[in-house]
Amino acid sequence: MTTHQIASRLADLCKQGKFEEAQKELYSKEATSTEPREMPPFPKEVIGLDAILKKSEAFNQMVEALHSCEVGEPVVADHSFAFTLTLDSTWKGQGRSKSTELCVYEVKDGKIVAEQFFM
Repeated sequence: MTTHQIASRLADLCKQGKFEEAQKELYSKEATSTEPREMPPFPKEVIGLDAILKKSEAFNQMVEALHSCEVGEPVVADHSFAFTLTLDSTWKGQGRSKSTELCVYEVKDGKIVAEQFFM
């Protein structure tokens, strides 16, 4: 897949809330994921698809309800792309909140090899 195809596919799956499916389909087994800062239970960086899937599972366990997920149009370069992701969610024990982050991805050999999030 090209970088543009991967960006479009990831955006489509995220709009549907199919984050795990997207990771399994589009990510390299050696991919890295970097958060803006360490936010327990999430470390600042995890390495490998298995660790990324575990991080997603932990995230899902913290969410009581996902009310909406909005994904901006991807901006695509040769081997990277980015889009905004806005989540309106209710967190267990913390109430409802809406947040937007910039999601940046690096692509190599037809797979996402790195993701990084900026708040």
